[in-house]
Amino acid sequence: MDFTFTEEQQAAAEAARGVFAGVAPDAVPSPALAVGAVADTFDRALWKKLADADLLSLLPDAEHGGAGLDAVALCLVLSESARVLARVPLLESSAAMAAVQAHGSEELKSALLERAGRGEVVLTVAASGRTGHDPAELAVTARQEGAEWILDGLQTAVPWAYDADLVAVPAHTASGHTVLALVAPGSEGVALAEQFSTTGERLGELRLESARIPARDVLDADGAWESLRRLLTVGTCALALGLGRQVLRMTSAYTGKREQFGFPVATFQAVAVQAADRYIDLKAMEAALWQAAWRLGSGTHGTLPVSAEVAVAKIWAADGVRRVVQTAQHLHGGFGADVDYPLHRYHAWAKHLELSLGSAAAHEDALGDLLAAHPLG
Repeated sequence: MDFTFTEEQQAAAEAARGVFAGVAPDAVPSPALAVGAVADTFDRALWKKLADADLLSLLPDAEHGGAGLDAVALCLVLSESARVLARVPLLESSAAMAAVQAHGSEELKSALLERAGRGEVVLTVAASGRTGHDPAELAVTARQEGAEWILDGLQTAVPWAYDADLVAVPAHTASGHTVLALVAPGSEGVALAEQFSTTGERLGELRLESARIPARDVLDADGAWESLRRLLTVGTCALALGLGRQVLRMTSAYTGKREQFGFPVATFQAVAVQAADRYIDLKAMEAALWQAAWRLGSGTHGTLPVSAEVAVAKIWAADGVRRVVQTAQHLHGGFGADVDYPLHRYHAWAKHLELSLGSAAAHEDALGDLLAAHPLG
């Protein structure tokens, strides 16, 4: 395989660096100050800049106003966004748009994709299920009645739920089939209750009681939810990589200036070894991420299903980003806990990313099941 990025992918990353260059993580609400210490909404000004730079429409095809790029391009952009802790639903909106592009009707594509690409419609995804540990598709039931689908159930920890115009909600039918419904939070039978993440951001518990969804807004094709969840997981790994890179960069800068016994602490062997270990973590995270993103985008068949590569990427991302921020806190000493310094924000976001869409242990279990079902020998 060739991991060289295409010109289009590199152009997307370069555009993202330009947009995020003016974003300061110091402006991110501090979870250390108070629970729920968040802004009223996401960064709308940044959202508009992303739309103007065509970074909200990376995945839809040109017919629907998009660039027709792949998961690798999206992950490059997401990695840049995580370096500044960008408070925008870029991953969720892009993943939902990809699901509509791949599985939606022409009517739905025409009505939604261009508007979402211009930032006029905000999309998010309910992926945590009822508890955050059970399969999200089992938390909501769906049944079809004529030209509508009826949804009942609950999804917890929905990101940007109070800001989104539509939430992509997985649900299961009586026959065990999974559908993906686009639900408007303000519609009849739909209610939200406040929750808060480890980052201090406001999440939403989405409650559905006989919510009626037009058939046009329900994706009932096989694999729609599975492909969306895989893209969400790989995108989360890209966020973890971008965050980890920035934290290691901050740690390098700090230990290069901080002196003990007349020497920068970065010159001490114990410090250098810890930093080197974290660099190795990031390189492993990077290799696993691009392998999974490439498989998602190329449709290439391997010895194992693409879910195996996704699981490996998530295992490395979850464990790796945790080790990176813990080492950073250790090497920063007390300065790392200062709420006037942004490291504690990166630590909180890293914990959120570590556990998003399943811990490393959960993905190790999934990988074990895949290996058992697809022997390599």
